[in-house]
Amino acid sequence: MMASFFDQFASPLYLGIPLIAIAITLPWVLYPTPPSRWINNRLITIQGWFINRFTNQLMLPLNMGGHKWALLLVSLMIFLITINMLGLLPYTFTPTTQLSLNMGFAVPLWLATVIIGMRNQPTVALGHLLPEGTPIPLIPVLIIIETISLFIRPLALGVRLTANLTAGHLLIQLIATAVFVLLPMMPTVAILTAAVLFLLTLLEVAVAMIQAYVFVLLLSLYLQENV
Repeated sequence: MMASFFDQFASPLYLGIPLIAIAITLPWVLYPTPPSRWINNRLITIQGWFINRFTNQLMLPLNMGGHKWALLLVSLMIFLITINMLGLLPYTFTPTTQLSLNMGFAVPLWLATVIIGMRNQPTVALGHLLPEGTPIPLIPVLIIIETISLFIRPLALGVRLTANLTAGHLLIQLIATAVFVLLPMMPTVAILTAAVLFLLTLLEVAVAMIQAYVFVLLLSLYLQENV
C-alpha cells in the first residue's frame, strides 16, 4: 500500500515511451494568443494584466541590467504555475515533483547569475563571500561557510519545490484514501474528512502558485546580487 502512494510520481509510459515530454510541453498550448484586433477579450486582458503586474513586482529591485531577464523569469513563473496547477487534476502527472527536472531549472539559472557577477563585477561578487568587519581569525572559516552556502542555493531551490509539491500530493492521496475507507463504516466521519480534503485541495492550489513564485523570486534575488 505504501509503495502505491508513490506510484503517482513515476513518469507515465505509453508503449515504453515516457510521457513527461508531453506533460512539459502541453501548458504552452493552453495559453490564448493575443489577436491582431485592438480590443481583446476578457481572458487575454486578465492574462496581460497579471503578467504586467508580476513583471513590475519582480523587476522593481533590479537595475536596468537585470531587466534583460524579465522575459525568462516571467515565462518560467507562468510555466511552473501551470504545471503545478495541472498536476492537481485527477489522473495527471506533475513533472515538478521530479527533483531532476527542478534541478535542471535551478542549476543553469543560478550558475548564469554567478557567471554574470564574476564577469561584470568580480570584486563585489567575491566580496559576498566575506562579510564586512569580519575578525581576522574567522576569515578562513567564514569564506568556507559562505562558499558552501553559495553552492547549496540551487539544491535548495530544487528540493524546496519538489518537497512541497510531493508532500501535498501525498497528503491529498492519504486523506482521499481515508475517505473511501471510512465511508461504509462511519459516514459522518467520512464527510468531515472529505471537507478537510476539500480545504486541503484549496491550500494545495495556493501552494502550487506560491512555490512557483518563490522559485522565481529567489532567482531574481540571486540575480540582484550579481548585476
